[in-house]
Amino acid sequence: MPDHLRSEAQRTVLEEAWGRIPHSRESRDDPGSFTQKRIERVLTIFVGPASLALGAQALVAALGRADERDGWHLPLTLGVFVPLAAMIVACAVGRFARVFTGLFAVVFMVALALWPVATAGGPPPSPLENPWIFYLINVATVAAVVAFPMSLQVFWTVAAPLLFGVVRLIQAGGRSEFFVPVALDVSFALILGSVLVTLVWMYRSIATHVDETRAQAVSSYAEAAATAATENERVAVAALMHDSVLGALLAAERASTPRERTLAVSMAREALTRLANAEKDALEGSDAPVDATGLADDIEASARDFGVNLTVRRRLDDATPRVPGRVARALVLAAMQAVANAVQHAEARGLAVEVSGYADPGSVVVRVRDAGAGFDLDAIPADRLGIRGSIMARVTAVGGRSDIESGPSGTTVTLEWESGDRW
Repeated sequence: MPDHLRSEAQRTVLEEAWGRIPHSRESRDDPGSFTQKRIERVLTIFVGPASLALGAQALVAALGRADERDGWHLPLTLGVFVPLAAMIVACAVGRFARVFTGLFAVVFMVALALWPVATAGGPPPSPLENPWIFYLINVATVAAVVAFPMSLQVFWTVAAPLLFGVVRLIQAGGRSEFFVPVALDVSFALILGSVLVTLVWMYRSIATHVDETRAQAVSSYAEAAATAATENERVAVAALMHDSVLGALLAAERASTPRERTLAVSMAREALTRLANAEKDALEGSDAPVDATGLADDIEASARDFGVNLTVRRRLDDATPRVPGRVARALVLAAMQAVANAVQHAEARGLAVEVSGYADPGSVVVRVRDAGAGFDLDAIPADRLGIRGSIMARVTAVGGRSDIESGPSGTTVTLEWESGDRW
């Protein structure tokens, strides 16, 4: 198979294999990221309600006692809660979640940095009451987990609680009664943020590994399928060369009468046609099922074209399975190669062909017998294609089996196909 056809076949098999694997709306354009996309979607679904709950708690606190001085409370509140609302909506609908979570994470850090300025000169803080902005620390952490790479996730997880501790102490004027409550708040936020980052990292790593393993499996399958297609084409072309091309050349070489020359020209024309169609489909023709009687009729007709008049014996059960078209063609061509061998090497002595069909186990068997001197199968050179290519490999390529028994009393070629083998 040419390289470009092999690549095309492998690409087609890859697309077919990926098509059999479930995919989501997010992974439709990149089926290799199915698990990663699902994990990201589950993460945003979790972040939305969790942020809504903490945001509602912060909003209730913001509507109560305000630590900011006049002129700062409303702008600061709107500046934080509007991006938070946009983030919650984006996570709920699964659109632009990374954009709005990243926006909120940045806005929160800016608001936190402005907290000492906003609270300077305001009401004195209480060490027993946390300001509303405290409840959004881990919301900012999880927003960073959704929006940013790992390095920035770690930075936000550490920086947000520490920055809160610093600005809280600045707001309190460094009074000692704030040290323990602030330390506890910072520790809690650090621990919770670290747990969130670690869990998300773990699930993302597992998802990436699953997708990579699945991609390797699909690639291996495609490579094996392309190799099988190459081997099937090699078998088909080898059989074609032996059956048609070499036959036409031998007929042309031996033609001595006008009738023989006409036959040689006809054989050459057929060989050229089959060669031209080989790249499109080595097993040309319809794949409609054929009954065993039709298979026997085809063998008789092909034998007459070859110049051999024979009657195929039929031993068929009523429930003999029908044979797919390509299998039937392979059996007919393999049987005709066996007939040709019998004519050439045994002078057609005792030539007989039998087609048997069995309801149980659902099989069709073709036997070609002759009463020639026989031969040693193991002694046949590897470059001889008549038996290995035109009979054995051809039948194997369509899921069938072949067996050749040869001895001084004659040769029997058995070709068998079972409905459960491949179809």
